[in-house]
Amino acid sequence: MPCGEDWLSHPLGIVQGFFAQNGVNPGWEKKVIEYFKEKLKENNAPKWVPSLNEVPLHYLKPNSFVKFRCMIQDMFDPEFYMGVYETVNRNTKARVLHFGKYRDVAECGPQQEVDLNSPRTTTLERQTFYCVPVPGESTWVKEAYVNTNQARVSPSTSYTPSRHKRSYEDDEDMDLQPNKQKEQHAGAREAGSVGGLQWCGEPKRLETEASSGQQLNSLNLSSPFDLNFPLPGEKGPACLVKVYEDWDCFKVNDVLELYGILSVDPVLSILNNDERDASSLLDPMECTDTAEEQRVHSPPASLVPRIHVVLAQKLQHINPLLPACLNKEESKTFVSSFMSELSPVRAELLGFLTHALLGDSLAAEYLILHLISTVYTRRDVLPLGKFTVNLSGCPRNSTFTEHLYRIIQHLVPASFHLQMTIANMNHLKFIPHKDYTANRLVSGLLQLPSNTSLVIDETLLEQGQLDTPGVHNVTALSNLITWQKVDYDFNYHQMEFPCNINVFITSEGRSLLPADCQIHLQPQLIPPNMEEYMNSLLSAVLPSVLNKFRIYLTLLRFLDYSISDEITKAVEDDFVEMRKNDPQSITADDLHQLLIVARFLSLSAGQTTLSRERWLRAKQLESLRRTRLQQQKCVNGNEL
Repeated sequence: MPCGEDWLSHPLGIVQGFFAQNGVNPGWEKKVIEYFKEKLKENNAPKWVPSLNEVPLHYLKPNSFVKFRCMIQDMFDPEFYMGVYETVNRNTKARVLHFGKYRDVAECGPQQEVDLNSPRTTTLERQTFYCVPVPGESTWVKEAYVNTNQARVSPSTSYTPSRHKRSYEDDEDMDLQPNKQKEQHAGAREAGSVGGLQWCGEPKRLETEASSGQQLNSLNLSSPFDLNFPLPGEKGPACLVKVYEDWDCFKVNDVLELYGILSVDPVLSILNNDERDASSLLDPMECTDTAEEQRVHSPPASLVPRIHVVLAQKLQHINPLLPACLNKEESKTFVSSFMSELSPVRAELLGFLTHALLGDSLAAEYLILHLISTVYTRRDVLPLGKFTVNLSGCPRNSTFTEHLYRIIQHLVPASFHLQMTIANMNHLKFIPHKDYTANRLVSGLLQLPSNTSLVIDETLLEQGQLDTPGVHNVTALSNLITWQKVDYDFNYHQMEFPCNINVFITSEGRSLLPADCQIHLQPQLIPPNMEEYMNSLLSAVLPSVLNKFRIYLTLLRFLDYSISDEITKAVEDDFVEMRKNDPQSITADDLHQLLIVARFLSLSAGQTTLSRERWLRAKQLESLRRTRLQQQKCVNGNEL
């Protein structure tokens, strides 16, 4: 095994060691993966790996080992690269084999050149994902990851420290000046590209073309590069992620934790700009990639770094307070320990949410059930386990929903607050669509990872005209709630993307959107200053208690649940009796609703099977909720 190399600072040295030992034998690649797997199993090793989520890019050393927590926003076409290539020394004619895996730029010395006709050259394939930080990730999640990360980093000597302060235009200007690049990267020679790797030669032609300023015409520098984040106001790096193994396991909207080798070679920008110029001179019929596609697929490495993935895993959740994989044996101790103290945590959470809902304990019960709900399976097209709650009776045009959302934001790992105004519905982009010119998926608000909490404020909706995009957006929200799917727009057809989004709607009367459950708010107090009231509520909760709430709401989503034959028979008999007593108002839909409420009521108490006691409690809650709606209907004289 290679030794003496720092696996965090110089991972390519480790890879080189295995390659040198094994040559073209493909077994060396598995040994590399096993080596890094074992390294990450060492005591707290993952905490020492710098994360692109927490560490500014200019603090990270090029070609170092990094990690990134992200969502796959788009998948580009697979690309070919030189898995193994041979260089020839111009003077001595000595030949050297190199590996191309985990690299963007082919390695060769000043007197070496790549032999493109070598019989030892092998061409392989890798998949490129366009990844963005997890949309809607809560501040407390980010802070928790920052606090646990122990990586020691300082501004990279081979990377300009002030880079993050410059505009996109300045970045491009820097990237188009090869004299500066030569000082930073002596290996950046003649521009060329074969099989996904660029190689080296003399810089003369490149300098001439770069100084001509033609690149500025081929790039649309008048507007910043669009990082394609699904939600407005998101920050953090987008990355081009190169995956070498098992990429079929991943799909768009998956949340991943990646470990890999960071590539931010400035020569990439020069080479890609050079290719854009070259393609503009070709016959349009012969050029398959448009300038716009090249711009999107090959952005400046300083703006969109590349990660060559060594290890990748799909995340069950992004809550840093829980083990990453709850199914593993070592996680069972944590789970059983927390489950033993579940009852007081639930009681405290119920009290906390009751205060947040202005003293309404029934609404707080339903909010808990909503927050732990999840689609556990699909029967044909019907998603089972979804539990969209419509909280009606909210004060109109008040800040209540805004402050309630802040409370929810402090409890769940990812969320988004949608203000349902006429202007927003008409102008915001909800549905992702395919841009065939740039050959990319343009994101929309509803491109969200599983288990995101979407809070929709309908109290801001006033009279007005929805135009065609507005109608499409309302339809998209309705489909999301009813079928837990979003139909992405591919111009000539629509493609269904299943999702698992918890939708919570606040409204004055009954919501215009479909909901699984409507609960009418009955405030027991109206605070004179809502902001002050909610702030004091949050400050009164100890951080340790708040963390228990967060663990509780995430953990219960992943518990298994079953109903015994005995209880199934009792539920059936009970339902028959209910139908006899009230044949007009009790339907099969009511049975389904009762079973969903009973399921999450049981799980909220840490019980993974339905008991008679929980079934009766579910019937009681539903009866109270229906009675309240009926009373409100009588008061208002119209349907809620």
